[in-house]
Amino acid sequence: MARDWADLVIVDAARSMLAPEPAAAAEATRRRRGMFTRLRENLRKTRQALGAEIQATLSGELDAESWERLEEALIYADVGARTTAQVVAELEREAAAGGLVGAEALSARLVELLAAIARTGDDRIDLRAKPTVILMAGVNGTGKTTTAGKLAHHLSREFGLRVVLAAADTFRAAAVEQLEVWAQRSGAQFVRGPDGTDPGSVAYDGVSAALDSGADVLIIDTAGRLHTQEDLMGELAKVRRVVAKQIPDAPHETLLTVDATTGQNGLRQAQIFAQAIEVSGLVLTKLDGTAKGGIALAIASDLGIPVKLIGIGERLDDLRPFDAEDFARALVQ
Repeated sequence: MARDWADLVIVDAARSMLAPEPAAAAEATRRRRGMFTRLRENLRKTRQALGAEIQATLSGELDAESWERLEEALIYADVGARTTAQVVAELEREAAAGGLVGAEALSARLVELLAAIARTGDDRIDLRAKPTVILMAGVNGTGKTTTAGKLAHHLSREFGLRVVLAAADTFRAAAVEQLEVWAQRSGAQFVRGPDGTDPGSVAYDGVSAALDSGADVLIIDTAGRLHTQEDLMGELAKVRRVVAKQIPDAPHETLLTVDATTGQNGLRQAQIFAQAIEVSGLVLTKLDGTAKGGIALAIASDLGIPVKLIGIGERLDDLRPFDAEDFARALVQ
């Protein structure tokens, strides 16, 4: 069953000891099941293609051509060449040893291998620091500002945390206005600066506001930027330095939003961002039916960056904790 917010977020002992009401627990179970159903439907095209290749691979003799077809299907799903070669080689080895007999066994083992790859690093969000500073980064159009707003909403609703949202995307008025709307929805304190002001100064003001108000979490929305823009990447690194001067171990989380529909370009984006700043987790957005989804596995395998959140639609509850096993099953079965 899919992970829920309580599985993703680490809070202080007092909050973690609060047992959910029976009705709330039942609602959480319903949401988990519904999330997997939505995810499975959104990845239907990829799953059908992989399923067809698994059946084709086992329809005759398991030869080099059979495994090559399976490799092509995984690469089509954006799993990436290196990860695909690793997975198929292991499947081929186990099949040759007699450990995999039939399509069902191969499919189940493929799910296990893909899930193991996706479970890299620490895939939880630790909110025990007060305030915990979360820096949002990503390319324009990946849903970064929306993710920041939805995250604030969930942290407030699910855990009763006091959240500050800082609009450090100062060169795009629409982003500031959008984040302000999310702050109002979630009951978060909102910090902004004049249009065109230095993003570092907004980040500074955000930290000051969080410290002064005793907030639990500060989420800083930075300007969306192309990963090829070195000056803007440098600006992002500067925002991190400004925050660290006020709180030495901050930011505690740096979440990179990647549009799942961009395929292998998303891997390149993650590589460049990881070189400029210390990315602690990935938010895979726009898993809405057009994405192939495998890019999450490529990034986890090649860069060791764990996927922590996924976006499967526009609704508030469509931002969900990432579950490696469910994601792999939605891709394959």
